Amino acid sequence: MSILLKDGHFDPYAEVRRFTDMHFPMPGAYGATAMFVGTMRDYNEGSVVRGLTLEHYPGMTERHLEVICGEATQRWSLLAALIVHRIGEVQPGEDIVLVAAWSAHRAEAFDACRFMMEDLKSKAPFWKKERLEAGARWVSYNTAGTTELT
Repeated sequence: MSILLKDGHFDPYAEVRRFTDMHFPMPGAYGATAMFVGTMRDYNEGSVVRGLTLEHYPGMTERHLEVICGEATQRWSLLAALIVHRIGEVQPGEDIVLVAAWSAHRAEAFDACRFMMEDLKSKAPFWKKERLEAGARWVSYNTAGTTELT
């Protein structure tokens, strides 16, 4: 499992390829890869958003992401898990988060990927400050999701 915080642009597809090449050098080592890429929208709560500052609590944030990956790996027998998350200044259209899971079978990869993303979105210590035309505001809640998986 691996977690990475990036202060600046990243290419999620290159990150997945790099991780796969590093952890699975032999063909056939896994049967499924599921990934989610979250991208910054230019609107939220009825307002145009010009940019975003993503703050985190150093040490605590990384630890929480490691716990998420560890729990997913145990619950779904994953071969590997990866979370990459932006911090700092983000512009509309830029990728904010990558969550990926590798397993022998697709169901485990899908379920684990969803679990990691929903836990990250609802519990990880990140704070968002949006830049609007009329000033700035802190985002008080995240978009709804679910962590209930069967």
